[in-house]
Amino acid sequence: MGSTMEPPGGAYLHLGAVTSPVGTARMLQLAFGCTTFSLVAHRGGFGGVQGTFCMAAWGFCFAFSVLVVACEFTKLHSCLRLSWGNFTAAFAMLATLLCATAAVIYPLYFTRLECPPEPAGCMVRNFRLAASVFAGLLFLAYAAEVALTRARPGQVASYMATVSGLLKIVQAFVACIIFGALVHESRYGRYVATQWCVAVYSLCFMATVAVVVLSVMGHTAGLGCPFDRLVIVYTFLAVLLYLSAAVIWPVFCFDPKYGEPGRPVDCLRGSCPWDSQLVVAIFTYVNLLLYIVDLAYSQRIRFVPTL
Repeated sequence: MGSTMEPPGGAYLHLGAVTSPVGTARMLQLAFGCTTFSLVAHRGGFGGVQGTFCMAAWGFCFAFSVLVVACEFTKLHSCLRLSWGNFTAAFAMLATLLCATAAVIYPLYFTRLECPPEPAGCMVRNFRLAASVFAGLLFLAYAAEVALTRARPGQVASYMATVSGLLKIVQAFVACIIFGALVHESRYGRYVATQWCVAVYSLCFMATVAVVVLSVMGHTAGLGCPFDRLVIVYTFLAVLLYLSAAVIWPVFCFDPKYGEPGRPVDCLRGSCPWDSQLVVAIFTYVNLLLYIVDLAYSQRIRFVPTL
């Protein structure tokens, strides 16, 4: 549940929301975020799925950062029926991942050192270079907030501020990358074994999202068993499930008996099933490693559900 209202007579505005180290990081997020998508929208330009993703990521992060700063400054977060500490920690981690991805994608697809042909000319190149620089600064601003608010060893904190809680956001983000590769000509429906892997990715993703939602809503204390024990059991099961997928998926995609050990020569870039299968395999191992690290950290966390 949300925190209680401030006692009567207190200050209505919280200046620390913008003057503290965390507040300074959030103000930089607003400045860099607004600058980045303004440069792109004004003259830099964007197009296709990649450009749309970047603009959506920057817009989403800016909108929620405005909400966070406004609620902190006016103390309105005390009226919300959610765990504010869990919400801000989860959002900061998600924004860091989104901005890191956009900071890589936009320069990769849109920024070149040479000037494009007229009528665009060097002006567009300069705007894209500036947008790329501010996109990197925006990522650093969100990463700074994560570093400043992360729970230290032995510190009592909200769950999402712990290493285990932050890893939940990363796990869900990696799962979204896997799903994106699966729906892009991955041919996962050819075998029951690869369908099992898809079921593993889906079950673990839904469970991870459920843990995050319960934490943000402050409902972890109302479960039938201790939340920390439930998280450890779930993480252990997720490690086992991902371990099975880490063995099955490469066998049925890259073994000569079932699939292609190497990239086919006639496979077109951008629509090659082998590429999608490789992406799924790589990020399967990434998430397996994340769950193993999560399981190790889950043994030591101490948190308060309503912080």
